[in-house]
Amino acid sequence: MENLKYILTQESIQFGDSTLYRIKALKDFGDVKAGDLGGYIEKELNLSQEGKCWVHSEAKVCHYAWVCDNARVRDYAVVSGYAWVCDYAVVGDYAVVLGNSVISYYAVVCGNAWVSGNAVVRDNAIATKKVITFRNIYTLTMTDNHIRYGCIQKTIEEWKLFLDSNEVIETKRDTDKFKVVESTLRKAISIWENNKDY
Repeated sequence: MENLKYILTQESIQFGDSTLYRIKALKDFGDVKAGDLGGYIEKELNLSQEGKCWVHSEAKVCHYAWVCDNARVRDYAVVSGYAWVCDYAVVGDYAVVLGNSVISYYAVVCGNAWVSGNAVVRDNAIATKKVITFRNIYTLTMTDNHIRYGCIQKTIEEWKLFLDSNEVIETKRDTDKFKVVESTLRKAISIWENNKDY
């Protein structure tokens, strides 16, 4: 018990088909003090006992979702499925993170954002609305201010500059594969520019 930073209390709620338990801090870490009540988790597998990660307020984490490192889930946010929230990421407000999604580094998912599927929101990306994810050659994830395609994340403006440049990447520009990459990126940029509320 000495190494534990929190316990599940007897206070519980039903959330779909899961019973979730309010958590209570056993020691001080980050801005959490011993005795503070947190949000709700289904089981200890949902929240690491290490680092400064925490589930605050009325936030819920369930199924096989995992919150670790220094990540925070706040307010009325929900993280479920097999989703991961890690590093210094924050999920808050009424945001929902589902599926195999990964929220990492310094990413912020808030507002009424809906992140699902195999979406990856990372680095300094901010998502306050629906995150669009689709796949052809690589997985593309579009947030409020970034597009991540494969392992490369850029702002919308950076992608536009890239497409209009001769910048060399692993996929050669004169190939059919690059034509698919270019077409996919131009479609995503068009969606973003024409319907920023997607």
